[in-house]
Amino acid sequence: MASLRDVDLNLLLVFQHLLEERNISAVARRMDLTQPAASNALRRLRAAFGDELFVRTGQGMQPTPRAERLAGPVSEALATLSRALQDQDAFDPAASRRRFRVAMSDVGEIHFMPRLMEACAQLAPGVRIDSVRTQGPDLQREMEAGRIDLAVGAFDDMGAGVMQRMLFRQGYATLFRQGHPTAHAGMSLKAFRAERHLIVSRAAPYGQVNQSMERAGLVLAEHFSVPHFSAVPYIVSATDLLATVPEKLAASAAGPFGLRYIAPPVKVPPLQTNMYWQRRYDRDGGSQWLRGLIAEVFGADGQQAPVARAGAGRRDATR
Repeated sequence: MASLRDVDLNLLLVFQHLLEERNISAVARRMDLTQPAASNALRRLRAAFGDELFVRTGQGMQPTPRAERLAGPVSEALATLSRALQDQDAFDPAASRRRFRVAMSDVGEIHFMPRLMEACAQLAPGVRIDSVRTQGPDLQREMEAGRIDLAVGAFDDMGAGVMQRMLFRQGYATLFRQGHPTAHAGMSLKAFRAERHLIVSRAAPYGQVNQSMERAGLVLAEHFSVPHFSAVPYIVSATDLLATVPEKLAASAAGPFGLRYIAPPVKVPPLQTNMYWQRRYDRDGGSQWLRGLIAEVFGADGQQAPVARAGAGRRDATR
């Protein structure tokens, strides 16, 4: 059994970086170590914990179950110590070279990333943002381990220890190409059902639109489908298919792709988009800055977003 006498801080840093990089050479470069020194640190970790911890595979150094159990506690301990050591240093976005990892869907990337990149170029030229595509239990584990800083979207069941803040609500819109022979504003539900549709089959966390269309009488299996939203504007612009998508996606795609959009004759519950972050990072200066930037740029279309509160990842913790 490992004890604190067996593990020094540098070994825990090697462990944390291996969780993130899954490559011993990358860890050596990141910590400014030689390859033998990094490999020796891994041997000492294995000896201290009595476990292989990381096993070499074709997909890199994969953690063992023991390493996965250690991931959350080690990440939290290092984050706490880091905050304690840097407590006197306010986060300076203009000087920072921090890299943030933000979980979002493909439709979220389309909406958020261009404006976030532009804001960083103006306010924090050294800061970088990586979008990450994950959800469900995987997203929870990655956030618990500190490998994802923030999640932005309509995610459900984020688990305990997660805080959230509502950004905005939006409805859905039906996209079609300009010059479509039959689609028009005010079309009836009967006419809507008679059209050919493009369905986003893996629409989570936006699946309520497909459920609503089925309740309205559309047989989804009879229509074309794609797994993600990102291909929708390209396909709709070149066909007579209709696609019902989140309203902000429709608005951003209409101009560049020569599309029109209307309110669909189907009742779909509004979609709420939140920010989510681990409670232990609530007072981290960099996390506070990024959350504030996103709330300012996107919150309720520029209006003040509701104040966050702690919870167990409920859909709307601000109600």
